[in-house]
Amino acid sequence: MPAGTRTPLSRERIVDAAIALADDKGVEGLTMRALGRALGVEAMSLYHHVPNRDDVLDGVVDRIYAEFYAPVVGGDWKDELRRRSHSARAVIRRHPWVIPLMNARSTPGLSTLAHLDAVIGVLRSAGFSLPMTAHAFALVDAHLYGFLAQEVSLPISPGQGVQEIADGIAETTDMAEHFPHLAELVAGHALQPGYDFGDEFEYGLELVLEGLERDLRTDEGGQ
Repeated sequence: MPAGTRTPLSRERIVDAAIALADDKGVEGLTMRALGRALGVEAMSLYHHVPNRDDVLDGVVDRIYAEFYAPVVGGDWKDELRRRSHSARAVIRRHPWVIPLMNARSTPGLSTLAHLDAVIGVLRSAGFSLPMTAHAFALVDAHLYGFLAQEVSLPISPGQGVQEIADGIAETTDMAEHFPHLAELVAGHALQPGYDFGDEFEYGLELVLEGLERDLRTDEGGQ
């Protein structure tokens, strides 16, 4: 492309810019005017490619779903769901602002639909009945998104933050005297070398999968 030639505007380019803008400013900063500035065009130019902001958000969510690992129908269902959950967590941690949007769009895109279909297919091919498939999908996603919502909002990171919070509490009260159970957990676990709250994700996921495996055995013969 000759020097000085602008890349043509397209819906794909708009979605790319929207994700970058939200990564920088949060979803509340993702306005059509700000998006136009990021692309070097007037906001009105965007409407030749997208009808409104909702369509941009639909495209953003669909692009995020496209980054998730798509579980393989017919594969070991626990391995496939485990890999999918870890992949989704890694993607969303790069774009934490998207959590409230993931299941809130009323016009899902093709990548979203393909991903949902793959997860359902994995469960059905493993022998889950339709009701159990719905239960399993809801439970796996409740763990995924619930944990992520907590993880990305915590004021701590591996090796950082816990001591500062504990010190702040100690300035106002004697934690060991007034909150002995909390003090025990903080001192005996959270402040120990190598502590990472993120490790709780794996523990919870395995509990979910083990519980579903148990229920699958009792659900045999379902439709």
